[in-house]
Amino acid sequence: MIIDPACLYPYEQQTLERYIETAGLAVERIIATHGHLDHLWGAKWATEKWSLPVLMHEADIPMAQAMQEQYNMFGIRATAESFEIESLQLSAFSFQIIPTPGHTQGSICLYWEKEKVLLSGDTLFRMGYGRTDLPGGNIGQLIDSLERLFALPADVRVYSGHGDPTTIGAERR
Repeated sequence: MIIDPACLYPYEQQTLERYIETAGLAVERIIATHGHLDHLWGAKWATEKWSLPVLMHEADIPMAQAMQEQYNMFGIRATAESFEIESLQLSAFSFQIIPTPGHTQGSICLYWEKEKVLLSGDTLFRMGYGRTDLPGGNIGQLIDSLERLFALPADVRVYSGHGDPTTIGAERR
């Protein structure tokens, strides 16, 4: 499974491909934790490479489909490429998908209870949390989402979309 296909440059794409091949893995799903451009820069490449759509929460699909607007908002002089997207079915996996609106309306986290691992996208970082000043952000919703995450066991390891890993216990303080 590829989470947040952000491989923008060919060397990033080649590094990911080599890792998957060397480890003997097969890509069965591509999932986006939310619809921001920095998490989807490599989506077109990934969907074509593995003939799979990007799965994301339905609330963020319009944002991902309007990627050019995000480019324009940040002054990025490039043409956004469209890619195949499908709505993520929240109960279709062996791990828990936790809707965590606030950074975006369709933000999600992926939680493996047995392994005590949470992939938090941009909802929770080491010593921080995702921005709410971009379109779709809402600080009240983000606080509610963080409270749900803080109910997880303290020893759950958190891997975010940016920065160093942490634990729920460290961030709960």
